[in-house]
Amino acid sequence: MYRRRRIAVLVGLVAFLALAVFCVYSLVRGASLVPAWVGADERMAVTRATQPPVPVRKSKVRVCSANDIELALDPASASVPVGGSLEFTARIIYTGKDPAGCYVDGADDGRVLQISSGSDVVWRSDACEAAYRPLLMMQGVTDEQKMTWDTVRSGSECVAEGDLPHVDRGAYVAQLVLKDDPKVMSKPVTITVE
Repeated sequence: MYRRRRIAVLVGLVAFLALAVFCVYSLVRGASLVPAWVGADERMAVTRATQPPVPVRKSKVRVCSANDIELALDPASASVPVGGSLEFTARIIYTGKDPAGCYVDGADDGRVLQISSGSDVVWRSDACEAAYRPLLMMQGVTDEQKMTWDTVRSGSECVAEGDLPHVDRGAYVAQLVLKDDPKVMSKPVTITVE
């Protein structure tokens, strides 16, 4: 009988010691990881990349080139007062022969309205990022969009139109350019700011 009690006590003691050793080991191991947790916020901070990632092409439709499309630009008027706005009709016209067609970004930062005075680029529609607008261009397809220039001068950063300075009186040239292929451009249109 004493033997059974001693064995039961001995087994209980061994189990208690095993549990105590396990707890001490876990505490020591956890304490050794504390320095790794300190400063985790800096390591896990999310930063914005300088350039957005290039989307992975999943389509077998190719990107339009200068042989596939033409750009056309028509102003609502040939002149505009200082501080006024001028609306343009921007068109992308498919001229290619491939029956599968091609795709192009038709957003305001994909097909860019550019206003210049001599060699000075005064305003570009891609100063601010626009939502991606993929267009499948094929035989008989023409995309038409309205674009507005508020007779302001833009910089390289996106700024609200109301915070931009107006241009002076004079002659300006408006042209539509495809950002992905600068060889694709509309005929220049002369605009007078009066």
